[in-house]
Amino acid sequence: MIGGIGMTELIVILVIVLVIFGAGKLPEVGSALGKGIRNFKSSVSGDASDDKAVKGDIEDKSNKEA
Repeated sequence: MIGGIGMTELIVILVIVLVIFGAGKLPEVGSALGKGIRNFKSSVSGDASDDKAVKGDIEDKSNKEA
């Protein structure tokens, strides 16, 4: 049981997904979803390095003004 969802509920969800997207589209949908998650993760981890660069620029400007 995953988060309160039983086996019957999972089967019903999978059947609904198959009906909506069709068997041929499922690999495309999965691939697009995976790429989206991968891009999101890289954006989130990339923001930390961007923040450090901005912080360094701000410190450089404040040192020049002082």
